[in-house]
Amino acid sequence: METDYTRKFSIHYEKDPEIKKVLTSVYSSLQEKGYNPINQIVGYILSEDPTYITNYNNARALIRKLDRDELLQELVKQYLRD
Repeated sequence: METDYTRKFSIHYEKDPEIKKVLTSVYSSLQEKGYNPINQIVGYILSEDPTYITNYNNARALIRKLDRDELLQELVKQYLRD
């Protein structure tokens, strides 16, 4: 079944500073443990499997506090700003 309309998606509040802080911390933790942080974070975002993120420095618990939709929205927003 094909539709002729586009669904709208919106997040009603912004958590930019929190998202940036968490993502930066997770990135650093992955890097310190010798992982490729970009690959690991992408793996987590695509699968929502927390085992892509190290437990080192509580990184896994931190990233799980973020809503995946908010995280993706912020990443797209930042990418398009550059």
